[in-house]
Amino acid sequence: MFVDFLYELRRRGLKVGAQEALSLGRALDRGLHDDTLDGFYDVARALCVHRAEDLDGFDRAFAHHFHGAADEALKLTEEMLEWLKDAAPRRELTEEERKLLDSLDLEEARRRLKERIADQKGRHDRGNKWIGTGGTSPHGRAGSSPSGIRLGEGEPGRRGGAIANALERKFANLRGDVTLDTRAIEQALRRLRAFAREGALDELDLEGTIDSTAKNAGELDIKLRPPRRSNVRVLLLLDVGGSMDPHAELCSRLFSAARRASNFKELRTLYFHNCIYGKVYPDTWLRRGQNLTDVLAQCDPGWRVIVVGDALMHPQELFSGGGRWTYHEDDAGDVPGVAWMQLISEHFRKSVWLNPEPEAQWYGTAATLGRLFPMYRLTLDGLSAAIQKLTGHR
Repeated sequence: MFVDFLYELRRRGLKVGAQEALSLGRALDRGLHDDTLDGFYDVARALCVHRAEDLDGFDRAFAHHFHGAADEALKLTEEMLEWLKDAAPRRELTEEERKLLDSLDLEEARRRLKERIADQKGRHDRGNKWIGTGGTSPHGRAGSSPSGIRLGEGEPGRRGGAIANALERKFANLRGDVTLDTRAIEQALRRLRAFAREGALDELDLEGTIDSTAKNAGELDIKLRPPRRSNVRVLLLLDVGGSMDPHAELCSRLFSAARRASNFKELRTLYFHNCIYGKVYPDTWLRRGQNLTDVLAQCDPGWRVIVVGDALMHPQELFSGGGRWTYHEDDAGDVPGVAWMQLISEHFRKSVWLNPEPEAQWYGTAATLGRLFPMYRLTLDGLSAAIQKLTGHR
C-alpha cells in the first residue's frame, strides 16, 4: 500500500527512497501507526518529510492517494479559498429567520456542496445559496447557518454550527514556490554563515594542547585560541520606487529579517532606483547619495552582496549614460548603468540578485543583469538557492 504512496511523494518532489521505505515498513511492523490512517499520516510525515517546505507536498500526495483528491480539485480549492479569504460582515438575523434555516445532516450537506462547486462561477457574500461568506448558506465561512460545511481558515460562524470542515492544507504557506513571510526569510538567512576565529585567546584548543603536550615529552602545554564566530558581512542593495512598489511589503520582510539576523557580523543596507548610476543611498528617499566607488573601497571582496529588484527598466537606462536618468545630484556622467553594475559584480567574489517577478519576466534588461549576477526568484526555494550560492555550496 505505502510503496505506491512513496512514488506519489517522489512525483511531487519529495526526496524519498529505499531508506524511507524501510523505516516506514519497520514503523508499521511495530504498530506505531496504531492501525489507523491518521496514525499512518503522522508516522509517514515524520519519516518522509525532511524540509519544512515539503509539508504541503506531503499533504497533497496524502489527499490524492488516500482520499482521492485530484490535483484539479486542489486547484479549485485554492481558487475558492481566495474568495473566502476576506469575509464580508454578517447580517444579524432574527430568531424567526434562524428557525427557517435548514438543519442538514452531513450527507445532505456534502451533496449540496458538490452541486454548488459544480455550478458556482465566482465569489458571493451574504447570500443563502452559494459558497460564500457572512450569509445563511450552509457552505462557506463566517455565516449564520445552524449546520453545514465550513471552508477556509479564520473566524467561524456566529453559531459555531458547522458539522464538518473541508479538507485543510495546513502547510500551504510553507511551499517552496510561494513568496516569503518574515519567519521563512529568517530561517533561510541563518544558513548564510562563514566562520573565522577572531578576538582574544580565551578558548581551549584541545587538539593543539594534545599535540603540543606530546611533542613536549608529556609535560602539559595548554594552547588557547580565539573563539569561532560568524564572519559574514552582507551588503544589501534594494531597488525602491516605480515598478518595485507592488513588492514593497515583501522587500520590507526581507529587510526586517536581515536586520534581525544574528549570524551576520555586519550588515549594510543601501538603496537605488532601477539601476545604480554612480551613487547609492542610505534611505528610501534617495537622499545624501554615497559614491559607489567609496562604498566598494569600504567593503572588501569578501563581503556577500544581495541585490533585490525586478531588473525592469527602459533599455536606455541600462545602456546609456547614467547621469541623464537620475533625479538627484548624481555625477555619473556618461557611464552607463550596466558598467556600474558590472563594477559591483567584478569587485565582490560572491553576489546574487533576488527578483520578485516570475521568471517569465526575466527578459531584456533583466536578462542582461542576470548575466552579471546569478538571479533567483524571491521565493523560499529561490532564497535557499541564493544562500547556497553565497556560501559556496553550489
